[in-house]
Amino acid sequence: MNIIQPVILSGGSGTRLWPLSRELYPKQLLPLVNNHTLLQETLLRVYTEKNRSGAFTNKPIIVCNNEHRFLVAEQLRQVDIHESQIILEPVGRNTAPALTLAALYSEDDPVLLVMPADHVISNHEVLESAIETGYQLAQQAALVTFGIVPHQPEVSYGYIRRGEALGNSEFLESGNQPYALAGFVEKPDLPTATEYVSSGNYLWNSGMFMMKASTWLKEMEKYRPDILQACQQAYEGGKKDLDFYRVDEAAFTQCPSDSIDYAVMERSTTEAVSLVEKHNAVFGVVVPLDAGWSDVGAWSALWEVGQQDDDGNVLKGDVKAYNTKNSFMHAEHRFVAGVGIEDLVVVETADAVLVANKAQAQDVKQIVEWLKEQQRDERLVHRQVFRPWGSYEGVVAGERFQVKRIIVNPGASLSLQMHHHRAEHWIVVKGTAKVTCGTDITLLSENESTYIPLGTKHRLENPGRVPLEIIEVQSGSYLGEDDIVRFEDDYGRSHSDSKM
Repeated sequence: MNIIQPVILSGGSGTRLWPLSRELYPKQLLPLVNNHTLLQETLLRVYTEKNRSGAFTNKPIIVCNNEHRFLVAEQLRQVDIHESQIILEPVGRNTAPALTLAALYSEDDPVLLVMPADHVISNHEVLESAIETGYQLAQQAALVTFGIVPHQPEVSYGYIRRGEALGNSEFLESGNQPYALAGFVEKPDLPTATEYVSSGNYLWNSGMFMMKASTWLKEMEKYRPDILQACQQAYEGGKKDLDFYRVDEAAFTQCPSDSIDYAVMERSTTEAVSLVEKHNAVFGVVVPLDAGWSDVGAWSALWEVGQQDDDGNVLKGDVKAYNTKNSFMHAEHRFVAGVGIEDLVVVETADAVLVANKAQAQDVKQIVEWLKEQQRDERLVHRQVFRPWGSYEGVVAGERFQVKRIIVNPGASLSLQMHHHRAEHWIVVKGTAKVTCGTDITLLSENESTYIPLGTKHRLENPGRVPLEIIEVQSGSYLGEDDIVRFEDDYGRSHSDSKM
């Protein structure tokens, strides 16, 4: 049976889209373009039961950071992709180790379709046609990458140089003429990028690939046996954990970091292959792709793919623009007004506001670096923090007290836990709460409350069919999220995992 195995790489942090994208809630998990998140859009565009080539498509493998596991699982559930295959990385080691783990996890040597989780592609029919071409080439042991047809010089992308045309009349009829992979070029300056685009021989590097799992592992053994060995040890020492496959942390931490491009693809260009015996070499192939692609790498890119009004503005949320042109304005919690501005990015969240010149949007990452140096939480999480059972949001905090709004999904429950340094008061705002406090179990309805003394085992559950919303008032000498001792947990979290 012909099989395509989608592999979605979801390890990025998206620092250039701060303050919406944060380390523990990165851009691929956000609905930046429409109602679906970028991860969900990626899943929906590549997961179909059968494509035009006649190949069946497996359930996607998602490789993601351990900290994002419950968010990823919930987003798959929301788009009806069940029995998901989610591989957890304890630390980031770039794309080559991530793909190697997915290849080891795959069964029956499928053709791997490798895609980042945080890109936008508007023309799905063109993409599917290119994938069909890539599939046929990958079956012949080619290493296939997709090069984006550039429409203007761009200095924020790497480039692929194409070589001689390959293939037969079938490829020509489909409009997907493949080329030999001649070389990779790092991000150029503007004059060089202009020259590349004018020549017609260069494509943007998309970070999308196709190859058989066995082909990838063979090439890794040839070029990066150190990475392959570390990944094999991490995979073989791993274990199934709920919906996840958790690789061995110690082994994977020792794995070198490298990208798919550097580890293998650059060694399969026509320039590199000419240095070895060609009959023993695996050749790289590039398939041009002109399908409305964007890596949404900065606010300026999001402005480009957004729905612009007559003045060239992209406005989201409670926003009013007057005498404003070519700007991106996004409001999350408050009303935002723009008057007499042009070429600006304005993004408002509960705990941070960004105002930037659109032409310098890439430099937002410098702010994130400063936040990291200052050890500030604004780079890590939003005020609303998501958990497998729901979410919580800080409302107000002071000396020896803080107030939170907690939402528990229907049928979900927090862990059975205890705190050494704080007591808690719970007030039910909406729904029904099942509360365990010591040996007592009670049901609370709207406008009812309870008190959890310091040092008492307790648990909060939602036995109802609507979300449970409570206000929690904490008081005590220490209110940090690490003051928690878990006794039972439905989600397999350890004592060291974060709050609730």
